[in-house]
Amino acid sequence: MSSRERILGRVRRALADVPEDDTPYERAVARDYLREHGERTAEQTVDLLAENLADYRALVHRTDAEGLAGVLAGLLAARGAATVLVPPGLDEGWLASTDVTRVADRAESTPQELDRVDSVVTACAVAVAETGTIVLDGSPDQGRRRITLVPDHHICVVRVPDQVVSSVPQALGRLDPARPLTWISGPSATSDIELDRVEGVHGPRTLEVVLVG
Repeated sequence: MSSRERILGRVRRALADVPEDDTPYERAVARDYLREHGERTAEQTVDLLAENLADYRALVHRTDAEGLAGVLAGLLAARGAATVLVPPGLDEGWLASTDVTRVADRAESTPQELDRVDSVVTACAVAVAETGTIVLDGSPDQGRRRITLVPDHHICVVRVPDQVVSSVPQALGRLDPARPLTWISGPSATSDIELDRVEGVHGPRTLEVVLVG
């Protein structure tokens, strides 16, 4: 018997005494909570996102679509990056202004190979203003989850205001729960009992977010 079969067996046994006419989950859980806190314009929502991203120690940059390639080239140059990991569906024009060696997102790449990559550039699925959170869902322009967890420098491009929502409930409405979701609030960090903060523990030490209007 596989682990999957054992787990499903336990679930079935736990649910054995649930009546067939029991209230479905969709109706059993109240959904009358606030969808967002206060009223904001689209511009104010983007400003709140930038403020909370910075509060989490992400580095926030703003540009328009025409200036994006130049901004990305400048960020990679400032980092001294010699290699950049590129998801298969990333817009080729985004990196048109840099000659940094591109590394493909390959299923066979080992953690050691990914650790040698200087930077990774991705898009995102949605960004949450109230929590300063970026969500990735594994789409072609974002790649597999591990490419944003192993390299030490992650540049994430957010299209504003289209990809920005106010709250987590609004974000969940845009996301597919069957996809591999990664929720990012600032660079990877943890604190010990003395509240000494250490960054780069379970992911990139540096997160740069480019808001593209």
